Amino acid sequence: MENQPKIVAIIQARQGSTRLPGKSMKEVLLKPLLGYLLDRITHAKTINEVVVATTSLENDNVIASYCQKNSISCFRGDAEDVLGRYLAAAKIFSADIIVRITGDCPLIDPKIIDRVVTHYHNLTNSQEIDYTSNTLIRTYPRGMDVEVFSFKALELAAESAVKGSDREHVTSFIYSHPGLFKLANVVNENNDSRFRWTVDTDEDFQLVKKIIEAVYPNNNLFTYDDLLRTMNENPDWFQINSLVEQKKE
Repeated sequence: MENQPKIVAIIQARQGSTRLPGKSMKEVLLKPLLGYLLDRITHAKTINEVVVATTSLENDNVIASYCQKNSISCFRGDAEDVLGRYLAAAKIFSADIIVRITGDCPLIDPKIIDRVVTHYHNLTNSQEIDYTSNTLIRTYPRGMDVEVFSFKALELAAESAVKGSDREHVTSFIYSHPGLFKLANVVNENNDSRFRWTVDTDEDFQLVKKIIEAVYPNNNLFTYDDLLRTMNENPDWFQINSLVEQKKE
């Protein structure tokens, strides 16, 4: 087992969101969104360690404190250079493979995480793959985003990326340079990309709040299928955030 690569999930989270300030710690049923996300990630079977990568800014003390109280590893770094923050966290926690999940995905299904990680593993056993995700061709809802990449790919991106957008979005340099990196994508059985379960605006939060209140009390290990069923049972919920435009990356 000593030769097995260490797989570390690094979750970027901060309180300083421009569209929905404080979103990571906004509560539903007396629990912050970050708490739901962390609970769900811990059920992914392929991950060895979970790290929250937040900023060194004072207003993110609340995130660091929450991690400390709940025995979650936390790294604090540059507020603007998220790529550099990721690389520093990966180094400190000796990550061979990084699973990137953003703090605005509280409904993430651990089985989807495992599926993307397993796909990455299966490909690296037969060929050289640097990056695998379920977002290059979007068939999953936003909020189910999983990216898996090697430490070497992250290190090369951090050394090479100079554009501000590439420093802010961590993986954009990787997937926009297919000549440098070998990319792969996981496709869902059905195209459910019309759904938006990420939390970037108040409309997003209102939808996710309704979903959690509907499914969590009776089933804290709710699945992707449970979420789809809940949306189908409440078709009017789709309209709550259907007009939200995704921020450009």
